[in-house]
Amino acid sequence: MREVAQQAGVAISSVSRVLSGHPDVSTDMRDKVMAVVEELGYHPDMLAQGLRRQTTMSIGFAASNISNTVLTDAVIGAEGELRRAGYSLLLTDAGGDPELDAANIALLQRRRVDAILLAHGDERHPAVKKAIAEVDVPLVLIDRDAPRGTRLPSVKFDHRTGMREAAEALRDLGHERIAMLVGGPRRPARERKAGVVDVYGKRSGLHCSVLEGDFSIPFGYEATRELLAAEDRPTALIAGGNVLMHGSLRALREAGVRVGADLSFVGCDDVAVAEFHDPQIAMVRRVPRDAGVEAARMLMALLDGEAGPGDVTLPTAYASGASVAAPR
Repeated sequence: MREVAQQAGVAISSVSRVLSGHPDVSTDMRDKVMAVVEELGYHPDMLAQGLRRQTTMSIGFAASNISNTVLTDAVIGAEGELRRAGYSLLLTDAGGDPELDAANIALLQRRRVDAILLAHGDERHPAVKKAIAEVDVPLVLIDRDAPRGTRLPSVKFDHRTGMREAAEALRDLGHERIAMLVGGPRRPARERKAGVVDVYGKRSGLHCSVLEGDFSIPFGYEATRELLAAEDRPTALIAGGNVLMHGSLRALREAGVRVGADLSFVGCDDVAVAEFHDPQIAMVRRVPRDAGVEAARMLMALLDGEAGPGDVTLPTAYASGASVAAPR
């Protein structure tokens, strides 16, 4: 900074104000300093700046399973928003293990991140509850519930509405007996199930079998095989999650079931397995990247001392496709 000040012919304090984005700097001063900064190839020492400001300019993102493309998109959205504000993102992945979720939250705390974005796998797990309770920096949840008795800001998807629309479409086509696969993080699974129950659980003559298990391709596969082997198998199937959809479609293909002709099928999220499927899969859609962007903005508002909204809810919507038709 001293070299920059000398070559620009200004005080070191002026260089400091320019580089820190201080509003009380003239355009001429900013242009003069930044021209020298570029000429000398000067890069501020972020560690030194952090020690001085008592910040690290880093944000932690603890993800339950980054192999899920929905979470990948959320990370991309958050990282872009944070980078534009001068923050770096530290990402951890629990691989679906709640014990590792808890360990990763604690690790980010030890790394002295300024705040944490959290998409954990199971808010009821004792280790996760304990780790969240010990966080002493701002924390925002992404499509997750806070542990019971805890109030945390969050960005959530309205899963219930999209699933209700899908169930209504099946009902209107004449499907009286359907099935649904759910699993995984508690909030999305619970809300998706509730959306279908809103339609099939409150009217006589309609029935929905709900199979609950792990949020995994194997569970989607095995649960679908179980449904196909049933004596009175459903005329339509809803896979309440993208990895469940993957396993389910594999089982249907192996069994020779023609999706849309022999069985109507509804999936979740625009992932590759749905994009390239023939016929086109009817889908409950959302934009995961928006969740990352909104969560990052909420977190930065908290860091700036602003009282932002306690929760932000993002939409989901049903999009029809050739995988859904009237039952035979």
